[in-house]
Amino acid sequence: MILVNTEYIAGKDFQMIGLVKGSTIQTVNMIRDIGSGFKTLVGGELTKYNEMMNDARALATKRMVQEAEELGADAVVNIRYASSAIMQGAAEVMAYGTAVKFV
Repeated sequence: MILVNTEYIAGKDFQMIGLVKGSTIQTVNMIRDIGSGFKTLVGGELTKYNEMMNDARALATKRMVQEAEELGADAVVNIRYASSAIMQGAAEVMAYGTAVKFV
């Protein structure tokens, strides 16, 4: 499966199948969330939140790819990511793009 954030794949002709997406809602451990709250007072990187968001993006991408494979796609083009806060310490991440089949 080829994944790109462009509208084309060099040297490939394809037909569009349709929109595919994957999403997840992730949260961090409440104890770590309290620790991160203290971190905002002194500054610095919130590594547990970075890990959470990386895991969420990976899972959303995996789910998008699974949906594309079920449609018989060879690639997903024009991939985008969106995220939103659901509640404190929890975020939704969505990956979406256009599934295509090579001709």
